[in-house]
Amino acid sequence: MAATAAGCEHYVRNCLLKAPCCGKFYVCRLCHDGEENHQMDRFKVREVKCAACHTIQEAQQTCKECGVKFGEYYCDICHLFDKDKKQYHCQPCGICRIGPREKYFHCTKCNLCLATDLKDNHKCVEDVSRQNCPVCMDDIHTSRIGAHVLPCGHLLHKTCFEDMWKTGAYRCPLCMQSALDMKMFWEERDKEIAQSPMPTEYQDATVKIICNDCQAHCIVSFHVLGMKCSKCGSYNTAQDGGLIIQAGAGLPEEQPNDNEPETEALD
Repeated sequence: MAATAAGCEHYVRNCLLKAPCCGKFYVCRLCHDGEENHQMDRFKVREVKCAACHTIQEAQQTCKECGVKFGEYYCDICHLFDKDKKQYHCQPCGICRIGPREKYFHCTKCNLCLATDLKDNHKCVEDVSRQNCPVCMDDIHTSRIGAHVLPCGHLLHKTCFEDMWKTGAYRCPLCMQSALDMKMFWEERDKEIAQSPMPTEYQDATVKIICNDCQAHCIVSFHVLGMKCSKCGSYNTAQDGGLIIQAGAGLPEEQPNDNEPETEALD
């Protein structure tokens, strides 16, 4: 998107950054990266151009020539200019985050700023934000899209999680654990199975399963609608081997193939 007097589609600001890599002026690093075949290092920016008087000068919050403020918020580390969104610079993250600061804390193991209601209330995965989103494969740590923390501790973009859920996918793309509380859905599955008995020859059949949610190994009743973990009650399970048929169960016999040619007895 072309730059405007108030910045670009990404940020509201009154200046352009001089890219240290190619010397070109862009409103922001995202605009630069979208146009060029290389990326701008925001931390190496040293000069900006005033959008009002076009004076090129050292990166700072206010134009030294005409006095216009380049941004309500300015970080002299990230060289981020923008309207006030209660931003703050997180030193361990190494970048600016949208605040307010008091509503977030930095988890040293996850190496990411998280909402305060997740403090001592989430599963830590070391340096989890340094991994790409498992759905879109784009960066999470520096993304302007918020991260969604799954119960298993893995991250994906909030928008990717919403899109995934709309398609009916409910499991973490990385570890296959349920991505949210599925209790109500499992109760519905119980009702569906109770109302859909298997044919007589399969009613006593069992199968080995592995539960993706609690990692238990169980032998449970076989049903085409799902196999329920006997330890945690989850239907997020995977079959581990073939059916175990009880002795005497009358399974249908294999029928001959009428299309196969008959063979004649040899003399």
